[in-house]
Amino acid sequence: MRGKTKSKTPKTFALLMLASALLVTAGCGNSGGKEASSESSTGTDPVTFTFFGADASPNWNRMQDEVGQEITKQTGVTIDAEYDVNNGGDQKIALMAASGDYPDIVYPKGNLSKLVDAGAMLDLTDLIEEHAPNLKKIYGEQMNRLKYSLEDQSIYTLPTNMGVDNVAFDATDGFEIQQKVLKELGYPEVRTLQDFENVLRAYVEKHPTIDGQPTIPLSLNADDWKIMITVTNPAAQTTGGGGDGEYYINPENYEAMLHVKRPIEKEYFRWLNHMYNEGLLDKDTFVQKEDQYKSKIASGRVLGLIDAEWGYSDAENALKAAGKDDSTYAHFPVTLNKDIKDNTFQPTGFDGYGIGITTSAKDPVRIIKFFDWLASDEGQVLRNWGIEGKHYNVVDGKRVIPEEIQDRKTNDNAAFTKETGVELYSIFSARYGDGVKDATDNYYTTRFPEQIIAGYTAAEKETLKAYGIDTWKGLYPQEDEFEIKEWGAAYNMPVPSDTDYNVAYQKTQDIIRKRIPEAVLAKKENFDKVYDDFLAELDRAGAVEMEQQYTVWVKERVALWTGKDVK
Repeated sequence: MRGKTKSKTPKTFALLMLASALLVTAGCGNSGGKEASSESSTGTDPVTFTFFGADASPNWNRMQDEVGQEITKQTGVTIDAEYDVNNGGDQKIALMAASGDYPDIVYPKGNLSKLVDAGAMLDLTDLIEEHAPNLKKIYGEQMNRLKYSLEDQSIYTLPTNMGVDNVAFDATDGFEIQQKVLKELGYPEVRTLQDFENVLRAYVEKHPTIDGQPTIPLSLNADDWKIMITVTNPAAQTTGGGGDGEYYINPENYEAMLHVKRPIEKEYFRWLNHMYNEGLLDKDTFVQKEDQYKSKIASGRVLGLIDAEWGYSDAENALKAAGKDDSTYAHFPVTLNKDIKDNTFQPTGFDGYGIGITTSAKDPVRIIKFFDWLASDEGQVLRNWGIEGKHYNVVDGKRVIPEEIQDRKTNDNAAFTKETGVELYSIFSARYGDGVKDATDNYYTTRFPEQIIAGYTAAEKETLKAYGIDTWKGLYPQEDEFEIKEWGAAYNMPVPSDTDYNVAYQKTQDIIRKRIPEAVLAKKENFDKVYDDFLAELDRAGAVEMEQQYTVWVKERVALWTGKDVK
């Protein structure tokens, strides 16, 4: 089902030409790549590598920031980067796979399988073994989780969007409410959907306008794939089934189903329908573009969000820069009712999207050595903390961020990041996660409790104090209240791109993205019919067979990672 890419038959003339060229110039697999680059893969001579990242990076400054210049000084490497803006790399990577035109390095996010099936990705196993002691040290016992699949155990990417041994010290998603709203209402309990609704309703009734513009109780970002983050995924999260993308995985038998088919999630969408019909949900939710969504947030008139912090941080940073920190957002673990436990902090073990080297790279050894330097203690401290004497000092053996630097990080983050490059290079190599200390007894990252608290605005600190907690995580159920997910996070799991599964999956996603808005925007008396018709349409589109296939892959991942004989 998931045969090794190197033995697959190319399906297009472009791929045939690519394979032929690779055999001539680089040999077969990564060993040929190493042969072709043996003369140029040493030292720190200047070299430029092309890169495509499937996520946006609005603060990218072509490595002209302070950290980027230091990286180039230490390694000789400059990254010529292109980042996707809207669609998570879907279109660009599909074009790459069809044309055989690849950058040297790629961060494909959820589209890795397209490149693997096209023969675009090098197996990094031998490169790591021979040239990357720092990568080997960091991944350590997690190396098995880098393998592509049970059948194809090549390592095509280095997981980089998650740190090894990470301990999450703070909550950065959930249901959000402005600090000023909470303060005026006396810091009410926000635990259920009804609580959340009550807060928004009470405030908008008292303040129908803000700065002369209509107050927006709740706005969501349904632009392209972001609809999953703020519209559909919360249906799973609020009903105890979150954390696996578009699926719910039964922990007893590993069976997968589209989470929107769970009967309990219908009640979440019924609540959204209620919010719309009550005038509490932004009427433009399903037609606005992402920049319009962020612009509304930056105006300070959106009281509530249901989003991940990374999805609105640009707008929140604008609020801070404008001196409106009381319009920033607190995070709450909201569920359908108090009997359901928010599982945001359920442990998944090490898992994540990653960065890889393509077959177009003329010098994969130099690239893996570059990744390895970034993974060194020196490289990790540089990426996370910046340059000693500029962005942090060492006082009595401890790394300390000066007050003026912390103020810029908190209140002028976008400009600070673009200028300094601090924390801008995390996806370019392996790293330890929050909570891990180096040999000097300092944390590798700046996200540890004391530093997180120092990074809060005055309004955030006031809210946290009112709720009797130090960080937003204090409101959430903790890791030790859950069993670890043996399959990790299902949304990270690559699936073959050349099967019928992908056709069915796309059909179901198209249906979800069309019918969920229709259900939310329907008259209350029509909601049940619209939603039930939607579920029936999913099954007609092949959802059941698709779920059965996905279940097989989940079980294979469990077998690969745990050694269990999963039937």
